[in-house]
Amino acid sequence: MPKSRIRKKADYTPPPAKQSTEIKLTSRSWVAPVMLALFLIGLAWIVIFYLTDGSLPIDAFGNWNIVIGFGFIAAGFGVSTQWK
Repeated sequence: MPKSRIRKKADYTPPPAKQSTEIKLTSRSWVAPVMLALFLIGLAWIVIFYLTDGSLPIDAFGNWNIVIGFGFIAAGFGVSTQWK
């Protein structure tokens, strides 16, 4: 019986190493303090409104003071999207 020829396999050569690109994150040191300040202002606005039975922070706004407090909190969440 004839013997089959043995095929020589090519030596393994690893793929070339990829050059890593460094991601540069800009420093936004103002984001965290502004975010926390907006959260605290909103919380304080709502707490003061409830503790004073609606006479503070601005009496003329009435129950809209709650919306203003939550607006500050929402703005804090908006600023938090800039945090890297």
